Amino acid sequence: MSESEGRDLGRISSHNQDALPGAIRLRLPATSANLGPGFDAVGVALKLALIIEARPLQITGATGATSPELTIAATGRDAERCARTTNNMIFETYRDVLTGAGRALVPLDLRIHNEIPLGMGCGSSASARLGGVMLANHFGGLGWDQRACIEEATRREGHPDNVAACALGYVTVSVVAGDADRSVHSATFGQQLAWKLLLALPPVTLATEKARAMLPAEYSRVDAVANVQRAALLVAAFALGRGDLLHVAMQDRMHQPYRMEACPLLERLLPLAGGTGVLGVALSGAGPGVLLVVEADAVMEEIAELIRHAAGDPELEIVASGIGPCATEEPI
Repeated sequence: MSESEGRDLGRISSHNQDALPGAIRLRLPATSANLGPGFDAVGVALKLALIIEARPLQITGATGATSPELTIAATGRDAERCARTTNNMIFETYRDVLTGAGRALVPLDLRIHNEIPLGMGCGSSASARLGGVMLANHFGGLGWDQRACIEEATRREGHPDNVAACALGYVTVSVVAGDADRSVHSATFGQQLAWKLLLALPPVTLATEKARAMLPAEYSRVDAVANVQRAALLVAAFALGRGDLLHVAMQDRMHQPYRMEACPLLERLLPLAGGTGVLGVALSGAGPGVLLVVEADAVMEEIAELIRHAAGDPELEIVASGIGPCATEEPI
């Protein structure tokens, strides 16, 4: 799906300021970024998603009572965390965008269903930030197009890989160009890929800030060249459906070796790449979750057993997915 075809994201004209905008439903896919050597540049959308139904909050109660800005009901994974009305990333982004645009805050009633693992490198913060931007665009009548929504969410996320994959779907390569306008340029492909994706999720989470602090300030030329070669091969492998290349194309020297201590599951699962049914293995984003790209005709139960055996953990959580479509927005 190209940027010009982003019919469901950011195609809202300014609404009548005398009337509250209507309710909407957002579907924001989970994402896995880097995919080995594609550091801060390559991401893939998953079929897991954050689903948000948002309505203008109808104020009721006694005259003079303090009216809430936000109410939330949440289901799904980590429902209790998703239901928090304080320090809620979706709403904080929504409010901050409206404030920056000089628009009045429309109090919201949110119904959230979450399928995205939190703190596992599956793009939960990118989906929340993009969701907040889309809500502000709609309820604030900003009239932003798709690219403007991506760039605003990227500015807040700090890098474009997860945001672009969430917005555009499938496999996405993104670049931030220019120091002044910080414009984002993205290309999306891989709509026909039938490979399966598996997420191996350890019992502990890892904050992205902590994972980034593990990285060195400089890299050797040898390591830089190795990553450039593999990142180029990675894009070609996904674009051409060449699964036979992924065990090499998903190798990395830029971030995975430095995060291995905090992500011990990766070291145990990397040897599976290129073996029976498993095409490639990499940290999912900053970790600690591990993404495995699996052949389309592989028997998932057998691959899951293989993963748990390699991990030495018969109770290891494994979540099945596939390559997913773009973020969508529709009236309800």
